[in-house]
Amino acid sequence: MNLSKHSRLLAFFVGVALLAALTISVPRFAAAWSEDEFARRPLYAYPLPRGRDNIIGNLVTYQIQKGDTLLDVGRWFGVTAKEISDANGKIDWWAPPVGKQIILPDEHILPAAPHEGIILNIPEMRIYYYYPSPIGSMPKSKIKKIAMSTRHEAHGAVTPSVVYTFPVGLGRYDWKTPVGDWRVRGKTHNPTWVVPEDIYKEHLERDGEADHVVPGGDPDNPLGHYRIELTLPEYALHGTDVPWGVGMTVSHGCVRLYPEDIERLYDKVKVGTPGMFVYEPVKYGYRGGDIYVEVHEDLYGRYAGLWAYAVKQAQEQGIADQIDMQKLEKAVEQRTGIPSNISPGSSTDDASSD
Repeated sequence: MNLSKHSRLLAFFVGVALLAALTISVPRFAAAWSEDEFARRPLYAYPLPRGRDNIIGNLVTYQIQKGDTLLDVGRWFGVTAKEISDANGKIDWWAPPVGKQIILPDEHILPAAPHEGIILNIPEMRIYYYYPSPIGSMPKSKIKKIAMSTRHEAHGAVTPSVVYTFPVGLGRYDWKTPVGDWRVRGKTHNPTWVVPEDIYKEHLERDGEADHVVPGGDPDNPLGHYRIELTLPEYALHGTDVPWGVGMTVSHGCVRLYPEDIERLYDKVKVGTPGMFVYEPVKYGYRGGDIYVEVHEDLYGRYAGLWAYAVKQAQEQGIADQIDMQKLEKAVEQRTGIPSNISPGSSTDDASSD
């Protein structure tokens, strides 16, 4: 379907469950987007699929208006300029062609990781938060010991009903965001940034001046207004003073979210919530009896080739004889970040057609 500026919010409801009733007006013109309007952007929750199915959301289209940038359009719809560009033939972030109908990639295969707590897929640059989280009933005495506990510590059975998903910005190639398990060990509103010595020296060499400490609440504080501390040493989930950095590898390893997204995540996540950073450039999924694949860039160059990796993953998952290899090869070549139907004989290319 085609979305005009006046109807895009309505179309975005397709396939998405709104967890709470929210009232928000959509800006009338492209140039009207402001920080205040982004702050009131709705938060959506996706119902967890049943059975083997593991694809959430649906694709819709949007028509580029005069004055649009992919950074603003992406932020309004909870995706990033990179995701939109990848899904639409690498169109320009800053000056997309006016009048062009583009895909809004609000459709995702869930990572092959436990459906609990916070899962970040690094190549996808996207967080999945399964709600409710298992920490909700954990005794305070146990929370205090989270740094010494394992991910699968007995904490009471909790079955999540929905999943939230947020795009993120990650560490540069020379400051890679690591793979690993962790728990939330603390939360801080308006955190003070004590600049690590190596970062201080980098800023000093680059700018000729640098601060050792940036006060909490300072508009130039790169942590933004909310920080979620992790048991993974030196890493955190936090906001940012440069929202355009979401969807890019520009940090020193930490995970940046849009200001409005980190505020919502901060409010919902409890201390002790389990989490995991995973690295899955190729994800396989199921919907309606068909098999799909979602391919992203090998962000940190961990594998010799995505094709070999994709085939190996299909073999390990026991589905290599159930997919059309030509379709898989095309998906790996294009790397659109959109779930593509790779079942033999299927005439559709993306999960939104189901």
